[in-house]
Order: sequence, then structure tokens, then C-alpha cells
Amino acid sequence: MELHGKNIIGGSESAEGRPVIAAVNPASGETLAPDFYEAAPSEIDRAMTLAAHAFSQRRKSDWERTSALLDRIADEIMALGDSLISRAAAETGLPEGRLSGERLRTVGQLRMFAGVVREGSWVEARIDPALPDRKPAPRPDLRRMLIPIGPVVVFGASNFPLAFSVAGGDAASAFAAGNPVVVKAHPAHPGVSEMVARAIRAAVSATGLPDGTFSMLHGGPDVSLALVRHPLAEAVGFTGSLNAGRALFNAAAARDRPIPVFAEMGSVNPVFILPGALKARGEAIAKGLADSVTLGVGQFCTNPGVVVGIDNSVLQEVIRMAAEQLQKVPAGVMLHQRICDAFAAGVDRLRTIEGVTIETTENAGPGARAALFSTPSANFLSDPSLSQELFGPSSLVVVCDSPAAMMAVARGLEGQLTATIHATPEDLEQFAPLIEILTARVGRLILNGFPTGVEVSPAMNHGGPYPASTDIRSTSVGTAAISRFARPICYQGFPDAMLPPELQDANPRGIWRLVDGEWTKASVAENRA
Repeated sequence: MELHGKNIIGGSESAEGRPVIAAVNPASGETLAPDFYEAAPSEIDRAMTLAAHAFSQRRKSDWERTSALLDRIADEIMALGDSLISRAAAETGLPEGRLSGERLRTVGQLRMFAGVVREGSWVEARIDPALPDRKPAPRPDLRRMLIPIGPVVVFGASNFPLAFSVAGGDAASAFAAGNPVVVKAHPAHPGVSEMVARAIRAAVSATGLPDGTFSMLHGGPDVSLALVRHPLAEAVGFTGSLNAGRALFNAAAARDRPIPVFAEMGSVNPVFILPGALKARGEAIAKGLADSVTLGVGQFCTNPGVVVGIDNSVLQEVIRMAAEQLQKVPAGVMLHQRICDAFAAGVDRLRTIEGVTIETTENAGPGARAALFSTPSANFLSDPSLSQELFGPSSLVVVCDSPAAMMAVARGLEGQLTATIHATPEDLEQFAPLIEILTARVGRLILNGFPTGVEVSPAMNHGGPYPASTDIRSTSVGTAAISRFARPICYQGFPDAMLPPELQDANPRGIWRLVDGEWTKASVAENRA
């Protein structure tokens, strides 16, 4: 596929702005052709207007075309073949094996959402039939379900050029709910973004949906803010840094008509190693920690950036073994130079903080080298900067002098995507309050594992209290993600023929519904018999 660098607006290509974006191979420093055109204000408006028009048409369409769209997008992405993987490797420095796996994850979640749409129960239909003879007052007929929210603006993430990008989880779940999507491509992988965008456009055409069902624009912060502020935008999906996510959130909140922003942002994903587990399997924990810290050159939002343990000779030995394992890992190529520079600056900053010890040996040379630090819990608690995310292959061990100090560290944490506990059954009994503390601060609690690796499944939750995300009630991974881009509507007193199929008496779609307070697939008449 020959790339053109233009914005994709519905069924057309457009280049009214400046060609100011170019992909750079982070491994070689080579600039990759072509140049990509930043979206002009007129193009932003056209994309959003087309999306709003598509939404007005799609609200009358059926669920079959939505599920067909998701399946067809998956087919079109796979049809891109090796060229997609090659371009992704050139733009990100990620190995082709990792990218092939990410492509399977991407198409897998598209097909997963297609299945959710076909099954239909995600709309959470609730029916309270009329009770005209109820005393002291009759009850009207009430029927509630979730419906699409409207045009959704989605931002691609740098660390997952496929699974959290143009056809990633945010776009897939927004499509699944029945919404048009306008994607702002990440400037670090514009070529991959164009390839996937053209695949989506082909799928939209093949399934007979309106052109405005999908658009993709290139650009920087000005384009991002313009999309969020556009009066036709109804919701935002974002994965990235705290600063960028908060800027979008603030812009959405400052609108005359605020809209929801579902932003997944920073997290240090603390790992608590309890005494029994430390003694029983310290060596395995040290190796697992090193593997998790360096996976993907540490460029995961679930990277274990803080480790917490109670000081003794075994903990010191685990620190030594983990440092030794990290020293063996070659320097890695990060996604782009800005991330690499930020990581290097963060490591240098930690080295200069009083009370922080670097446990790994400094190595000269290019690339990002893994680093392990340690500090006493009193120092960690007194310096808020130590609990900030450092994106890359590093971790900080917080050494506590007592169980009470460990609890204090847990209580002092901000919201996180994950927390991990390594424990024996005896540890869990002794430290039961720790589980309660962490439950209030995280979106996923892991026992005897490591946080890297997010399963794409119905039960997964990927989100957490602020600043891990802007909405604690939602997830960006798993089938529950669809509800972010839907809103409830209640129909009161409507004749059956005018109701959506999901709320009609006969239940023609055969979905699960809450009828008279009971979950059932039966018709209203059968349920009341």
C-alpha cells in the first residue's frame, strides 16, 4: 500500500493543512516517507459534521450492520498482511513478533465486540409493565435501555500502534455501541494509522454504512483540543499521559455543554511483597519482577514502577537478585525520542534525590537501560515525586521498617490501574487490612502475579481511581467498555410497536432483560403468567 499522508474524512481524502508530521524510525533515526498533513480547522469541522449526520442515520439502522462492520474491519486489517507489521516495526521500534501478536489482539477484540452486539444483552433492557390498578397510585409502563451517545473522538496511544490506536479498544467499543468515530492519529505512527484507517473505510463502504461513520485526522495538540471542543463531539476516549489526558478532560469540562472523557492515564502499579512470600519464593519474585519491568522496554501502562517490602536480609537479597537480572537485559529502543529523553531525565532525577539508592550499575551507550532504585518508606512518604510514574524500564523498591509502615505506604497511594500482592495464605490472613486499603485505590488487584499483560475478556477491568483514569466507573478493556459510549433512555407509556425491539413485549431479539425485577429471556406475558 502506497501511503499518501492525507486526512481521511468519511469516504474522501483531504490535505488542506500543512505537511508537518513525519514518522521517524526510533532504531535508526531515519525519517520515513511520506509527510502527513495536519488537519485544518475546516477538515475538523467537516469530519465532525459528517459524523453527526451518520449518527442521525445510524440510529435508524439495525444491529446486524454494526456487528458486520466490526467483523469486516477485522478482515480488512488482516488483509493488509505483512506490510502493516513492517511499517509498524519501522515506526515504533517494536519487534515484529510483538506486533503480530498485537494485531491478533486487535482483531480479536473487534470480533469480541461483534459478538456482544449480535447477542444484544449489553443494552441492559429493564421493563416495568404498567400496573393500572396499583394503590394508592397506578404505575405507568416504563422501559429503559442503553442507546448510542453520538460522535466519539478517539485518540491513538503511542505504545500500542494497533490495539490502542485507530481500530483499538476505544474505537471498537464506540463502534459497537452504534456510534460514529473520529480518530486523532498518534504522530509517532502515522503510517500505521493511515493503513488501518483505510481498512476501516473499506469496511464502512462494504457494509453500506454512511461515510461519516469513520474519519481520521492527523495533527498535534491544537487539533486534539479542537476535536474535543467541537460542539458535535459527544464523548472522548484517550490512552496516554496524565498531562495530555488532563488537558483533554479540562477542555471537555469547560465547554458550554460538557461531555464525558474516558481517559486512561498514569499508574505506578505497586507490587507488595509480604514476608511469607518473600521467604518462600524470593528468587522467583526477583526474576518475575525483572521480566515485568523490562517487558516491551517498560512501555506499558501496567509497568510495576513501585515495589514495597518489609526490610530484612531476604528483601535485600531479592533487591540484589532483581538488580542482577535487570543488568543482563540489553538496552532497548523506545517508541520515539521524546519518550527516551523523558526516561533518561527521570532516571537522572531519581539519582539526585537524597535517600534514593540506585541498585543497578550505570551503563554507557545508546538506548534505554533498566534501572532499579530503593528508598526507605519514610523518604517515599515525605517526597510525592517518588510516587510519580516514570514511563520506561525502571522500578523503585520502598523499604519499610514494619508492617505499619507498609500499611502507611498503601494508604498514601493515589489511584492506580493495578496493585499486586505476593503472599502466602498466612500472609493474607495477617495482612487482611492491606487488601481493603488497596481495593479502594485500584481497578485491578492481582495475587501472586505481575501487572503487565492485560487479558482482553469480559471480566477484565482496565481503569481505576484518578489519576489512573478520569472515570472510576469504566474500563477501556473488555466487553464492559461498550457502556462508556452509550446512555440510558426510558420510554414511558409507549405502544409496543413503537418501542425498539429490545424493549418490545415479545423480546424478538431473545436478549436478557430485567422484567418486573427478574432477569429473563421470556416475553413480558410469559414472565407475568
